[in-house]
Amino acid sequence: MTADRRPHDIAAGADAPAGAAAAGGAPGGRQDAAPSDGAAAAGGVLGRAHRALTLGIISVVSLVAFEAIAVNTAMPVAARALDGIGLYAFAFSSCFTASLFAMALAGEWSDRRGPLVPLFAGIAAFGAGLLVAGGARSMGMFIAGRGVQGIGSGLVVVSLYVVVGRAYPERLRPSIMAAFSAAWVLPVIVGPVVAGTVTEQVGWRWVFLSIPVLILLPLAVMLPALRALPRTRPGPDDGMRGILGSRRCRLALAVAVGACLLQYAGRQPVRLALPAAAAGLALLVPAIVRLLPRGTFRAARGLPTVVLMRGLAAGALVAAESFVPLMLVTQRGLSATLAGLSLTGGGVTWALGSYAQSRPRLEPHRERLMGLGMVLLAAAIAAVPLALLDGVPAWIVAVAWTVGGFGMGLNISSGGVLLLTLSRPEDAGSNSASLQMSDALGNVTFVGIGGALFVAFGGGSIAAEGPVASGAGGASHPAAFAAVFAAMAVVALAGAGVTGRLRPGAA
Repeated sequence: MTADRRPHDIAAGADAPAGAAAAGGAPGGRQDAAPSDGAAAAGGVLGRAHRALTLGIISVVSLVAFEAIAVNTAMPVAARALDGIGLYAFAFSSCFTASLFAMALAGEWSDRRGPLVPLFAGIAAFGAGLLVAGGARSMGMFIAGRGVQGIGSGLVVVSLYVVVGRAYPERLRPSIMAAFSAAWVLPVIVGPVVAGTVTEQVGWRWVFLSIPVLILLPLAVMLPALRALPRTRPGPDDGMRGILGSRRCRLALAVAVGACLLQYAGRQPVRLALPAAAAGLALLVPAIVRLLPRGTFRAARGLPTVVLMRGLAAGALVAAESFVPLMLVTQRGLSATLAGLSLTGGGVTWALGSYAQSRPRLEPHRERLMGLGMVLLAAAIAAVPLALLDGVPAWIVAVAWTVGGFGMGLNISSGGVLLLTLSRPEDAGSNSASLQMSDALGNVTFVGIGGALFVAFGGGSIAAEGPVASGAGGASHPAAFAAVFAAMAVVALAGAGVTGRLRPGAA
């Protein structure tokens, strides 16, 4: 449920073992087996045995998708209304940072106590965060609300892995994962229009305040099915203190605190920035090295490079996408609705790219598909700042984003397949969790870098009220946006540069 939580985030673990291992907990965690293939499976995911749970899950995922799209649409208006353009990137990165820790927490929690409590705790935290953000009177309070949302999203996305693993027999899991992906299509198409209309006609706050109410109905529909899930055999009876004190939770907390310190350092004078940055790196680097497969940051051949490319792709896309609506609203004078619609095509072509890579005849070329996806993403991001030039139509952004979305569909889906191909069965769950962590870390890191570049090139002084046309004067800062997009295009190209190391072999 982060600002850009796509269907691949759950599909990456589609074939992972049931239970907390697939959710990011320790492999071989304590859980009962998923239901066996039998008469209950014959009716499919919409058969009598699974219909309520399937509809409830799809409804929740659709609302999550709508929230992700709606935030991008409403964020420029919210940031300007709260006089917080200089903190714009923090409204995204606070959510990603908090979710990074919550993913590890949910894995341990689900492994020891089952998925129900962390799932409902996550939904409650997500709803509370939306209410805090919607009622915020300052940008600081808004960012805090987004952080609470991040905690909720991390808990929910991991808990859903466990629910799918326990509630659906193996032969139905591909179908429910396909349903997860399909649940994103309608929100991607209608989300910008609905959110933009609400923002312009009622106010940006209602984009945040309305979603918690909408979640109640699907929860009520699937609650009986959730209660019928197999019971978890109890783990160590040391309560939340034991869960929070687990090795994976401690490492994830160190990563989150380190990322926060680095983001803080990016906005401070040198005398304050250096100590904060040093402390952040001292916490983040050793912890993340232990959380991800060995050799990830030197692009070791095979699995480590798959995980690295996931972080580069996700981070580059989210960091760039976070600034697209702001650029179109402040530099081209577009409405929030039209700015949000510029991202819609990317969501549709993402699904198309994901479908294209699944064709059997392309299986031998999976590594090349990942590289091609990164090249298309880099080209799309590099094309976005052309809209800052006089005479270039604003719709060039929408065209570019459809290209980038197709590239992401090729890259991310192929990466999920490669990860499972390169994983031993007993490691599939923990490796899927590493992919999630790389995704979250990429989002935190590159959104933070994008925010620092944006402020460094003068973007923090963009007028808080009223659209600013390109070239309109002192309040227009095209260089700030160009710096962000240029940097993220380089990140995507770096990902394309390590494509040759995806195939296992000599280091």
